Amino acid sequence: MSKVLKLLFIRHAQSIGNIEKRMQGHGDYELSPLGRQQSESLAKTLRTESWRPSHVYTSPLKRAVQTTEILLSYFQVPHLPAAVSDLIDPDSETTIEADEPSPKTIPVEHAEELKEFQNGIFQGLTWAEAQTRYPDLCRKLESSPDWIPIPEAETLYDARDRAKRFLDRIMQRHRDGDQLWIVSHSWILQHLIAQLLGSDRSWRLRAHNTALFEFWIDRSRWELQNQNRFNTDLWQIRRFNDSRHLH
Repeated sequence: MSKVLKLLFIRHAQSIGNIEKRMQGHGDYELSPLGRQQSESLAKTLRTESWRPSHVYTSPLKRAVQTTEILLSYFQVPHLPAAVSDLIDPDSETTIEADEPSPKTIPVEHAEELKEFQNGIFQGLTWAEAQTRYPDLCRKLESSPDWIPIPEAETLYDARDRAKRFLDRIMQRHRDGDQLWIVSHSWILQHLIAQLLGSDRSWRLRAHNTALFEFWIDRSRWELQNQNRFNTDLWQIRRFNDSRHLH
């Protein structure tokens, strides 16, 4: 597959909310120091692989945006170690060698559909705090595997609907040869990937921070209804929950 549409789904790096074991939802949490290191490790790996995106889509929540910014810092401009770059005058025009082409700007779009679960009254709470505030609801959630609505939260239908909207949009917008980074969150990634694979169910995926899910798609044949839908040369899963860059 020499020229295909490449999709690289990326879970954001570790956030302060992750450390504190908070149900972050749409709450805005900064990356932790470890999260910044994780983003750096991933950026170095992708740069080594020459995996340069042509377009980037990110959740607008801070933990995803900061992950995206760190990743792009290795691709938008020639990257230098902090110990060196801190010594360079930011107004200086000598940071890029004269014979080195200036990197092209990579377009970035903040996509509302990529936000984490909108978890209503649980947003920002730890489970212990939720048990104190809403003991009856928490007991119900602990005692049944069935989906129990959380007040003010979105539904599972909402999640699959926004996953479908996002994927329909990028499939209409992009063609073979485009390479996309899609930076999002663990919960909605489950629905995005299930929707992409055409599954009528969403499946539990325990995605690590900065985990990668990479898909190669023959976009020119995506809408075909013949037996090429079952031709595995045209649709390939190249990586799935890959976090080897952290080790």
